[in-house]
Amino acid sequence: MEKTVSRRSRWWNLLLFIPWVAVLWVPFYATATPSIGGFPFFYFYQFIWIVISGVLTAIVYWILK
Repeated sequence: MEKTVSRRSRWWNLLLFIPWVAVLWVPFYATATPSIGGFPFFYFYQFIWIVISGVLTAIVYWILK
């Protein structure tokens, strides 16, 4: 049996697009300064998006489950 994809689920899947765009937009975060906790902004920005991506993926999973 095939599941039909509702319009509602398509909108929730767009949340997964946000981290993808944020990390691919390299000129925005390609700087060494400021440093946060001894880490250059470049690394800190990517690390924080790993956490945000996990949270957004969990939200979309729980809503569409």
